[in-house]
Amino acid sequence: MMNKRIGIPLIAFTLAATGCANMTETQRGTATGAGIGAGVGAILGGVTGNGKGSRVATGAVLGGAAGAIAGNIWSSRMERQKQQMEQATQGTGVQVSQTQDNRLKLEIPTDISFDTNRADIKSNFRPILDRFATTLAENPNTRVTIVGHTDSTGSDAINDPLSVNRAARTRDYLVNRGVASSRFMIDGRGSHEPIASNATEATRARNRRVEIYVAEPQAAAQAPAPVAPSTPVQRY
Repeated sequence: MMNKRIGIPLIAFTLAATGCANMTETQRGTATGAGIGAGVGAILGGVTGNGKGSRVATGAVLGGAAGAIAGNIWSSRMERQKQQMEQATQGTGVQVSQTQDNRLKLEIPTDISFDTNRADIKSNFRPILDRFATTLAENPNTRVTIVGHTDSTGSDAINDPLSVNRAARTRDYLVNRGVASSRFMIDGRGSHEPIASNATEATRARNRRVEIYVAEPQAAAQAPAPVAPSTPVQRY
């Protein structure tokens, strides 16, 4: 039977790993890693400390801190991809950054990517996606999450599917450029995660955006490369 002192941190780990519905994408990724780290840390702390509460709590805290970034790695390939996208998007308004949970983030405003109330990719967005597809091909272990957002104009019945459609069109464009569809997850947040006030047109424009996250999971990065089958020797 599991020690109660270990069980409590494990419940916290489960809640952290699943995340809250109103978390942003970055917060959710960090919480998942922290939850896993807290759970593992609690178990180790309980085992090594004979179930003593202080060791369990310490293990959970330290494990959570390490787990927040343990799920993904920031390799030289990820840094190179970030630099390549910074060069490709210079002067366009696209923001390229590294998140706290070691993901590459591209924040793309709608005036570059989509017309108002439309999900069709604009012509000046295509060169950015073309370059992005090239960097994804160079780093095949990465996984991509695309999240669409809108401003508060209109109802959720309009904005929610519009945000999903924008993410889907972005994914479809990259798939057509040779990136495997299995590498993608898409989501739409409608107007529920603004990064600016919706009081003016200028600030509403900031909220109409697409966010692309690229992660290199630690397990995938450390997995051995597949071995090509040997060519059979023909005998005459």
